[in-house]
Amino acid sequence: MSGWPAGVSLVWGASSHRGARRLLNEDSFLADRSVFFVADGMGGHDAGEVASSATIDALRPLGALATVSPEDVRDRLVVAQDDVRAISTEPGRGAGTTVTGVVVAQMEGMPYWLVVNIGDSRTYQMSHGVLEQLSVDHSEVQEMVDAGTLTATEALTHPRRHVVTRAVGASLPPEPDFCWVPIAARDRMLVCSDGLTGELSDERITEILLAQPDPQAAADRLVNEAIVAGGRDNITVVVVDATGAWGDTSDGSTAPRENLGYADEDTLPREIRLQMGDRT
Repeated sequence: MSGWPAGVSLVWGASSHRGARRLLNEDSFLADRSVFFVADGMGGHDAGEVASSATIDALRPLGALATVSPEDVRDRLVVAQDDVRAISTEPGRGAGTTVTGVVVAQMEGMPYWLVVNIGDSRTYQMSHGVLEQLSVDHSEVQEMVDAGTLTATEALTHPRRHVVTRAVGASLPPEPDFCWVPIAARDRMLVCSDGLTGELSDERITEILLAQPDPQAAADRLVNEAIVAGGRDNITVVVVDATGAWGDTSDGSTAPRENLGYADEDTLPREIRLQMGDRT
């Protein structure tokens, strides 16, 4: 297929649900050809869902390219930023979205995952049965964890755990993180919104990914278990398996916050929280 280096074979599955408490699903995803992204919108109806959808639409043309570079992704994110900034919203409810995922790319003639991230949705790699988070959360709690003022366990329940420090649609242009990871047969990539990781531990996610060899079954199971665990936010999961690669011979909705219309589990840009007068 277009966009795949020769010798790379992929299969994938995707699942998305509004969760147990939300009326709307503000997540969007792209799983097609060689591009796999999840976007978690912010700003409510006609803002968050539009922002995530617009960002996914802006990234969609990457799948038609013979090769993809970070510059190609940056160019599409500029389009996404302009489209999201143009969304009309109610006062105090600026539209925005996180976005994370992988693109099949090449480096020095070899196939690589190009990992892209803005915000606190996550991209993981499972290799040899071990799950590793490749993206780094752009969030206030991650900043506190990095500074040593908060533990990773404390971050799970901290009141500012949903405040992101980067987003498409924020006042500053989006600055994505990139990393390159060689593609190997039997790689399994997981791209998800924080509706999954807010309900299931990495250990439980690992167990499900190991127990479900079919990527669609794995995506469905992860979403279903997150709903059963509470489903406090929208939940979106994309699972991508590499079944072949060059040179590889291995065989084997919460009540609104006051009257502002934001739910406790809403992801919010830091600048919006500051506009709301929140200094917690």
